[in-house]
Amino acid sequence: MSLDTLVRQFADNVAAQTDAIWQGDAKAGNRYARKYISAFEQLRAHGDAGREALTVLFSHPRMDVRVMAAAYLLRYRTREAREVLMEAARGEGLVPFKAGQTLKRWDEGTWALDPE
Repeated sequence: MSLDTLVRQFADNVAAQTDAIWQGDAKAGNRYARKYISAFEQLRAHGDAGREALTVLFSHPRMDVRVMAAAYLLRYRTREAREVLMEAARGEGLVPFKAGQTLKRWDEGTWALDPE
């Protein structure tokens, strides 16, 4: 599968998870989470080329997609990912809360989405 296809799968499933959560459908949300995690694992199997492909999502129109990409890329692209997360964390709601929590975990040293 191409890197572009995997990036699209990541973005589409993050957005679908957020939509499912807002609709109160945790089962569907978990299904979409498994799919974007799988897409990231496949991207990671390509090494830094796969991680680099995901950086295009830093400018995605949906904040939830930007935040999730930044959360997964904190180790690889620390400065840029932190900028995305800090911008999002200034807002209110679920996605800004998630961004703030991601930054908190990073600062505590407990973040581990892509530890290698």
